[in-house]
Amino acid sequence: MKRLSFLIFAVMFYLIGHSQANIQYVPPGFDSLRTNIPHGKIDTVTYKSKTVDTIRRAIVYTPPGYSKRKKYPVLYLLHGIGGDEKEWLNGGKPQVILDNLYAENKIEPMIVVMPNGRAMKDDRATGNIFDSSKVKAFATFEKDLLQDLIPFIEKKFSVISDREHRAIAGLSMGGGQSLNFGLGHLDQFAWIGSFSAAPNTKKTEELVPNPEETKKKLKLLWISCGDSDRLITFSRRTHEYLQKNNVPHIYYIEPGGVHDFKVWKNGLFMFSQLLFKPVDTSTFSKYGFMMRSKAIGATSASTEMIYRDKDFAFVVHFGMLNLNLTKTAILILI
Repeated sequence: MKRLSFLIFAVMFYLIGHSQANIQYVPPGFDSLRTNIPHGKIDTVTYKSKTVDTIRRAIVYTPPGYSKRKKYPVLYLLHGIGGDEKEWLNGGKPQVILDNLYAENKIEPMIVVMPNGRAMKDDRATGNIFDSSKVKAFATFEKDLLQDLIPFIEKKFSVISDREHRAIAGLSMGGGQSLNFGLGHLDQFAWIGSFSAAPNTKKTEELVPNPEETKKKLKLLWISCGDSDRLITFSRRTHEYLQKNNVPHIYYIEPGGVHDFKVWKNGLFMFSQLLFKPVDTSTFSKYGFMMRSKAIGATSASTEMIYRDKDFAFVVHFGMLNLNLTKTAILILI
């Protein structure tokens, strides 16, 4: 018991001394409107969808100083099962987050497209949002995105139209779509972000059948979720497969985070700063930490202790002995 107490104390001492240097966190006011800086522009556009055989809508954010004389990369930002093209604007204020980052010279100028990811003629988020036809429409959006929306955006706006300058990210159901569509079409997307991916996420063996090929084509894969989110198993499953196959990615687990816009805004804040820039995979570890692990041989009577502050966390399980020490977290299974 004395040895256990000593180990726990040592872990706490190490983390307190090193947490600030190893963990990225979101500063207060990152999503507050500033009136004394340049602002981007929000527009609603309509496009003809051959996939759905109707006219569809999308929200487009163009950065401060947008000019047709310059070409821009594009981020396609997707909503959740209960939302539509306005969900990010209503709950996430992406235009405010991005405007603030531009003012601090922390992100590359980019166009952000927020479409309706429910590809059906009546694409409103009304009635039973879990109806099978509406859920199926989220999968149908893959074709609508690739064959209808992207070509429309590239004709209407001044964009760079290669995969190296095209990103996709989303929250919840949109996070699953981003993994499915992005990893499934690395000829179209080099930057992929998933915030609290939902159960529509395909098994990673399907998404990444050839890890070596994925490593060659992928610029950045970001996976984040709150540690108290009941859907975390889908993010963790993807992370564990990628880790096992040595596919570089960022896995950020937010302490105390649940399935809400606090986590998703934080994800966008951090993810957007990495887009369309040179990638250094050696920096990935500072964004995440391991919060959970299966204790081999642990019984149902085993207990768990979690220590958190605003920047870090570690877990102590009482079961068999196993020690896993990283720069950003320590997990002890005893």
